[in-house]
Amino acid sequence: MSLITLITDFGTSDYYVGAMKGIILQTAPNVRIVDITHHIRPHNVVHGAVVLRQMMACFPRDTVHVAVVDPGVGSERRIVAGRYEGQYVIAPDNGLISLVHRDMRLEGMHTVRNTRYFRAPVSHTFHGRDIIAPVAAHVASGVSIADLGPPTDQLELLRLAKPERIEPAGLAGCVVYADHFGNLATNISVADLESLYRTNGGVNVFVGEHCVGPIRRTYSDVPIGEPLALIGSSNMLEISVNSRRADERFDDSPETRIIVRRDAATC
Repeated sequence: MSLITLITDFGTSDYYVGAMKGIILQTAPNVRIVDITHHIRPHNVVHGAVVLRQMMACFPRDTVHVAVVDPGVGSERRIVAGRYEGQYVIAPDNGLISLVHRDMRLEGMHTVRNTRYFRAPVSHTFHGRDIIAPVAAHVASGVSIADLGPPTDQLELLRLAKPERIEPAGLAGCVVYADHFGNLATNISVADLESLYRTNGGVNVFVGEHCVGPIRRTYSDVPIGEPLALIGSSNMLEISVNSRRADERFDDSPETRIIVRRDAATC
């Protein structure tokens, strides 16, 4: 059975998600639709890009992933369809595919232009329903992405901040987004840490000027209500508060500076 996944910022209180599913089922009635999330922060392309990248490793070949976080809907921005390591992604060309494009092997990228696969008429404000959903249904039914439009080697990519080394023996990053539990996901990966430290022992993590201590193994390593740093399931450094919300304790904006520093004392 073909699979189509959905990631949007539509929420679930309106008809938008249901409309997309209905259009998909008109063309591919036997497809299985998997809701990843419809609670991407409105217009937050970075949040959508992170979720899209993290969940793709969990799905089998030939899955069609639909991502719609589209503040530029109705403008001249393109819609693209790509194949990465046997899976498909259909999304507006606004940076949503950035992390997939960075981390996975590209096997083909096409601009979606063939109106044969669109719903008619096409709304200026709902391309998710009228273009992306029907195109995804056709791809899940066996249509090649080459039939959707011309190939392209250009893609709009997000200019995401990278962690930087600071002296002495430190690493500076930032907050990327806050998840449903209020945990602050950062742009510092395990690989970044390993490139600087052979072991996480002996380092302290700071949120701005506030020290949250060493990198912990799990939330219960600190008392309830206390902040901590740990490596999350996505292999990225996260700032959390045990059984509470870190985004209520700290600023969750990208301007929030996260410092990892070699330090003999535990703060």
